[in-house]
Amino acid sequence: MTLRLYNTLTRGKVDFEPFDRTNVRLYACGPTVYDRLHIGNGRMLIVFDTLFRLLRHIYGADHVTYVRNITDVDDKINARAAERGIPIRVLTDDMTAIFHEDAEALGCLPPTIEPRATEHIEPMIAMMERLIARGHAYVAEGHVLFDVPSMPDYGRLSNRSADEMLAGARIEVAPYKRNPGDFVLWKPSTPEEPGWDSPWGRGRPGWHIECSAMSWKHLGETFDIHGGGIDLIFPHHENEVAQSRCAFGHAIMAQVWMHNGHLQVEGEKMSKSLGNFVTIRDLWATTSFGGRAWSGDALRLAMLRTHYRQPIDFTIRALEEAERTLSDFAKACGDVEVGAPSAAFVEALEDDLNTPKALSELYALRTSDPAALKGSLALIGIGLSAATPVREDAPPELETLLARRKEARAAKNWAESDRIRDELSALGIAVKDNKDGTVSWERKL
Repeated sequence: MTLRLYNTLTRGKVDFEPFDRTNVRLYACGPTVYDRLHIGNGRMLIVFDTLFRLLRHIYGADHVTYVRNITDVDDKINARAAERGIPIRVLTDDMTAIFHEDAEALGCLPPTIEPRATEHIEPMIAMMERLIARGHAYVAEGHVLFDVPSMPDYGRLSNRSADEMLAGARIEVAPYKRNPGDFVLWKPSTPEEPGWDSPWGRGRPGWHIECSAMSWKHLGETFDIHGGGIDLIFPHHENEVAQSRCAFGHAIMAQVWMHNGHLQVEGEKMSKSLGNFVTIRDLWATTSFGGRAWSGDALRLAMLRTHYRQPIDFTIRALEEAERTLSDFAKACGDVEVGAPSAAFVEALEDDLNTPKALSELYALRTSDPAALKGSLALIGIGLSAATPVREDAPPELETLLARRKEARAAKNWAESDRIRDELSALGIAVKDNKDGTVSWERKL
């Protein structure tokens, strides 16, 4: 089957044919590293990691380039560093390290290239110079601004009128703007703020130009797929399109634009004010969501049960169901070697990453072809080696105790680890720590 993807730009599925089958190029917007990422960000990571894996399966691992950036210059970063009283670079390095740990916990492969915005100031300046020379940007009071009316079809990606775009964006009112919707490419920096020398004075880039410059630097003036969360369509991705197309004179920036849907928690929009703001770290490294830590495989499976373009309700029940499914699959597979993924499974993924349909194809493989079951799960980044069998005779507190013990061992809190082992022993459970970091258990005789 031909790979078909839903293109936000055309609002329909298209047969995907890369510019170059020997180098399929994918870009996804990475984090702004001022805080820990929430599980909505986690969904985006899982979706585009799954796409990355599928492209590698179709075209070969050496023929796919995945760029996922790090935004390490931003006013939110400046404010958080000042709030904590630490240097900006210390904050961004710490948050980047935490992000990498979270992505690994979710089973995500490292991208082929992970550029940092602060290392790409020169290409940003070069793009701005091109935009000014081509009549699409102008300089005013130390700022460089994109001239929105200079691009007749601005708004095509988000399918919004000029009035809708003005209403939907956080428009900064400034006397130096020619038009209310013009957006900043470069702005002056105070002595206390990070800044770089430029033809327009010392300053720093706007958010949108960063991704345009990094994708250009590592993927070219045009490339195959650009992805991100649905909340990025406007203004971020719309402005990326404007900058890149107008700087280089092409009809497109990326062939296909893909966006994953919104995430809510237990039926409500996630927000700190509602007390349901959940970080990726809360899920895998603490017991703050559902009173226990969750395996990366369970988190990933719970996300992939919903089609990436649909909104998802992230619940404790969904995680529990995912762990039961993984346990069932683990028992079915046993020690069988990983085989080739099921053809029906791959065909479902090739239909715009239809993971719900793909997963539904797996249940029959439990008895007919466990090797294909294992290979299919591996294709989407789910392994079974760490799945703890959930037996009917297991005490109800078993999973929580095992998770807490794992957390204690990760923190090298051996006293707490031993205490929990003794608590499990009192319940008639013997645990065994294996060399690969997994834990098995059995009823003591």
